[in-house]
Amino acid sequence: MDKCGIGIDIGGTEIKAASFDLVSGKMLSKQTAPTQDGVFTEGVPAFVGTVKGLVSDLLSDLNQKLSVIGVSAPGLVQKNERAIGYMPGRLDGLEGLDWTAALNMGIEIHVINDAHAALLGEVWQGSARCMDDVIMLTLGTGVGGAILTGGKLLKGSIGRAGHLGHVTVDFEGDPDICSTPGSIEDAIGNATITERSGGKFLTTHELVAAYANGDEEAKEIWLRSLRALSATLVSLVNVIDPERIVIGGGIAKAGKLLFGPLEKLVREREWQPDGKVVTIVPAELGYWAGTYGAVYNSLLRG
Repeated sequence: MDKCGIGIDIGGTEIKAASFDLVSGKMLSKQTAPTQDGVFTEGVPAFVGTVKGLVSDLLSDLNQKLSVIGVSAPGLVQKNERAIGYMPGRLDGLEGLDWTAALNMGIEIHVINDAHAALLGEVWQGSARCMDDVIMLTLGTGVGGAILTGGKLLKGSIGRAGHLGHVTVDFEGDPDICSTPGSIEDAIGNATITERSGGKFLTTHELVAAYANGDEEAKEIWLRSLRALSATLVSLVNVIDPERIVIGGGIAKAGKLLFGPLEKLVREREWQPDGKVVTIVPAELGYWAGTYGAVYNSLLRG
């Protein structure tokens, strides 16, 4: 084994950590632990100690020196890529936390936004291997996203680029959590399903199950959401011109009930010069995508 690395993915409720063979991309070992958001020990967030413990455990399973460590977390990343610079409302203590200094392991630790990490993971070892122009959306409680163009992550001036859930599909709609009117996040995200269904469905899983069983109201709600999503995708295609669109997140587990009607709607609306179409595929790496992307980002920064 020539090179080994560790990827850390910090979420609101759970931290995932995994070690990798950096030549083959194979995951060697993996662990999880509760995040304990809001808990501090002597002024330091408890999740720092948790990460140290996870790294120590993974290192004990490796038979050679560690090459890189990468951290994935929600929020906007500082320009120096050593910390999350902006993450209001949760993960108290994460903002401004320099992970290279916090872990003190003698190597520089690069930090990446969690949605960007998921996309990089898919490009490295998932459903967008070796591609240079890719869009990824994650459909869950909200809608996340990331953009790879010309082989580089699109980050923008302060790191806002790629927040695709906050694209408007109804300019007269209510503002979402980022003040965007009528966003695709509110049109399909699980957080709004009770409101969108008039209280009939509590989760998107319930909605899709009813749709599969022929419930007409569920069909109307689900297909309306997919029409909004297809409008978002064809608009992004015209702006970004990707080779592929990768869709992940909990709602993507609907499988053919999502991808079947969605692809039909996109094909009806997509601009197809010389018959060229953009492929739409499910993400492959799922729960561990952020760890893949975190370690790969550090490998690239090497």
